[in-house]
Amino acid sequence: MPIYKAPTRDTRFVINEVLQLEQFSQLPGFENAGADMVDAVVEECGKFASEVLAPLNLSGDQQGCTRNADGSVTTPAGFKEAFRLYQEAGWGTLSSPVEFGGQGMPHLLGFVVEEYVATANHAFGMYPGLTAGAVSAILSKASPDLQAKYLHKMVTNQWLGTMNLTEPQCGTDLGLIRTRAVPNIDGSYAITGTKIFISAGEHDLTENIIHLVLAKTPGAPESSKGISLFIVPKIMVDDDGSLGARNAVTCGSLEHKMGIHGNATCVMNYDGATGWMVGEENKGLAAMFIMMNAARLGVGIQGLAQAEVAYQNAVRYAQDRRQGRALTGPAEPQEKADPLFVHPDIRRMLMDAKAFTEGMRAFYLWGGLLVDLSHKAASEEERRLADDMISLLTPVIKGYGTDKGFDTCVQMQQVFGGHGYIEEWGMSQFVRDARIAQIYEGANGVQAMDLVGRKLALNGGRAVQAFFAEVDAACAAVNDKPQLAGLAGQVEKANGELKAATMWFMQNGMTNPNNVGAGAHHYMHMMGIVGLGLMWLKMGAAAIDALAAGTGDKSFYEAKLVTARYFGERFTPDVGALRRKLETGSAAMMELPVEAFATA
Repeated sequence: MPIYKAPTRDTRFVINEVLQLEQFSQLPGFENAGADMVDAVVEECGKFASEVLAPLNLSGDQQGCTRNADGSVTTPAGFKEAFRLYQEAGWGTLSSPVEFGGQGMPHLLGFVVEEYVATANHAFGMYPGLTAGAVSAILSKASPDLQAKYLHKMVTNQWLGTMNLTEPQCGTDLGLIRTRAVPNIDGSYAITGTKIFISAGEHDLTENIIHLVLAKTPGAPESSKGISLFIVPKIMVDDDGSLGARNAVTCGSLEHKMGIHGNATCVMNYDGATGWMVGEENKGLAAMFIMMNAARLGVGIQGLAQAEVAYQNAVRYAQDRRQGRALTGPAEPQEKADPLFVHPDIRRMLMDAKAFTEGMRAFYLWGGLLVDLSHKAASEEERRLADDMISLLTPVIKGYGTDKGFDTCVQMQQVFGGHGYIEEWGMSQFVRDARIAQIYEGANGVQAMDLVGRKLALNGGRAVQAFFAEVDAACAAVNDKPQLAGLAGQVEKANGELKAATMWFMQNGMTNPNNVGAGAHHYMHMMGIVGLGLMWLKMGAAAIDALAAGTGDKSFYEAKLVTARYFGERFTPDVGALRRKLETGSAAMMELPVEAFATA
């Protein structure tokens, strides 16, 4: 049976000692997020995830969801009761607005909940996972009447939300959607069309589901400039807030998927369903991107989540499983064989996982803080800087985080040898579940192109220059800490490689845009490694300060310093290799005619 224990100690270290959340206590929303409150939230959510959700993960994968004859969907055994506990505890409300029933705490703490829930049970976490993004879109773009009608019960998770974009003939190119919205005389719209891949499109966890649907009104441009956004409830909501008749929206079928079997991924049919426009006509894509950007950060966290649970199980297996002898001589002569931990190749995989998961945790938590500061920082300049930075890093958190998260799951499965291929150990599920995170909410190739095609040049490159400066400053800040001299030099060199790659794009992208497309994936991974290097510098500095203060948790901080050294030695050299790949351009990649790819 797979195990999971929430990494609460590591989370508290990053929030309290690295990011030093208490320094922002004077800002709105931060006043109640002192160290004691942070510790309580982290520990209690960790306990809930480990004790309530994790035990349902394997059984949920094996049982899956059931579509019933009436089109309703039954979730796996235990999910409904677990969601009741989740909703009653208010785990989904931490960072939601107080005026609609939320707790108004920093987004950073909401991200912690997302990590723990996704790690314990990825499929379960997808049911409430899109609701916060839907709330953000409604809060930003919908009329006061629609906000009053839907937000309170969505914020408090009495109702959950979905995102309906993809159709059978189109995914990323949403200008091709065929769903139509015809005006009714009462100001509502009749929505007709089919949407696919709709996470949590139908389920039995809540009494209502609020769908956010992209559609085109009559006469709208046949491009992405003609898309509008609509609220379409599963059950109609009367003016007094009570539920009325069933709307004309149904689950046509459940997708048969590689993983996340416990989540209902639906084909949704809209047959003249009643909906209400959110925001302006033909401006729906901008409204949906508010939701999409929130979802992309959440998916990046999912990449870390599956890597974390796979790592925890691989560590346990490597401790228990005996195979061969240490190369330097028997480590435990009294036993017939040594534990797997004595073998350098096993250590390589486990250290790679440890360096990634702890670095990525700090990276996304910093991202959560940037989200908060983009809204709450004291000055306009600070808010702009935070918004620039998180806009730049969102595709990196999603793309690099899920690419590396999946790779880590595969390596942790490798630690198990043949047992990793057997379902009862759970490693196969972690690999299968992690795979989707590289695909949905914008495939990672789209993330890479968003990064290099849009974010680098935005505002004259202001955001990427701020990122370079942040890394340079972190390298300089540890000059008085000789234990980090090696890492600082390695991260500084990697940042130089990233700067050079950025300049190469500027010099070669205009003459041939394919050069940018050919190097986008490499560039995204370069920035991901440099970003984690930045985090390891900050974590290393915090660990040194704690050791100097005479902390009672010496082994924890010493392990941080060793892992930081490992990251510098084993991860940062890849940045130079990726730059060399990037600078080969697109010539060989694009030269062959399509016919040359035929195999028969």
